[in-house]
Amino acid sequence: MSTPETFMRRAIEISRDKMRADGSAPFGCVIVKDGVIVGEGVNNVVNKHDATSHGEVEAIRDAGQKLKTWDLSGCDLYTTCEPCEMCVASMFWAKISRMYYANTLKDCADIGFKLEPLTTLVRSDLHDRTLPADRVLGAEARAVLDEWAATPGFSPFQ
Repeated sequence: MSTPETFMRRAIEISRDKMRADGSAPFGCVIVKDGVIVGEGVNNVVNKHDATSHGEVEAIRDAGQKLKTWDLSGCDLYTTCEPCEMCVASMFWAKISRMYYANTLKDCADIGFKLEPLTTLVRSDLHDRTLPADRVLGAEARAVLDEWAATPGFSPFQ
């Protein structure tokens, strides 16, 4: 029988293997449904030139493709590090049921990885953020939302 430790060992294994093989950052993740790994991912930000290529996001993408759904309810996520805000948001939208983690964000900070600016940015009010934001064509974009909401069988989580 597989245990949380079994799945976390796999996440650690893929993080180490990819780090050694091609210089990926050592952040690995597996997604498990009914005791079976259905998704795997590692941090490939540098190799893919993609700032969203975090281990959790890659594993969610992999699981969604394999299961043919975006709804990962009933799935557990095992990640080698406590996730950043982007990855937490991805887990929310994917409806991940439970998360297991190994390293903490403090462990990353201890080796020089600073996430405080991200945390501050995400938790700030839209117009208090360091990233400037201006609303453009709000009414036109709202019309598209309203059209979508008026379609038969509309569900914001489709």
